[in-house]
Amino acid sequence: MPIRQLSAETVNRIAAGEVIERPASVVKELIENAIDAGAAVIDIVTVGGGLSLIRVSDDGIGMNSADLALAVERHATSKLAEEDLFNIATLGFRGEALPSIGAIANLAVASRLRQEGVAQEIVVDRGAKRPLRPVALAGGSRVEVREVFSATPARLKFLKSERAENAAIAEVVKRIAWPTPKSPSA
Repeated sequence: MPIRQLSAETVNRIAAGEVIERPASVVKELIENAIDAGAAVIDIVTVGGGLSLIRVSDDGIGMNSADLALAVERHATSKLAEEDLFNIATLGFRGEALPSIGAIANLAVASRLRQEGVAQEIVVDRGAKRPLRPVALAGGSRVEVREVFSATPARLKFLKSERAENAAIAEVVKRIAWPTPKSPSA
């Protein structure tokens, strides 16, 4: 077979496998985003070991519509000032999590800045980005991930049982929650 360049869609799916190894990886990335957004309350819901549904809601600062549209693009981040790789003060900074999740699953991100009147949602279904639409949300962000690895079914054979995936998710939550102090206002 001759050497050829892969399509951008295939490259994104392969790269997503480096960031997202299992449902617990999705939960970790989304919790870290919520903490970086200043959330004091983070609600996590999973169904089917995270394969059917992962929902992470937070009361963080939220995003305006322009930021929300950029948040699902590769290497788009608010966490690096002046591209200073020596001064990172956040848990995440590469701008890879949301685009990677959107490449391998159905991703819906809803967000609202506290001072804005309406929340917006963007959906990325296995790499296909839809336009923003208004939704109901009090503030902060809500990220729903459905059908993890539906765009890369070969990854499914490396997953363990639903019980094992749930245990891995619980372990991720404990590891992050333990060292993360509660905010003084909470």
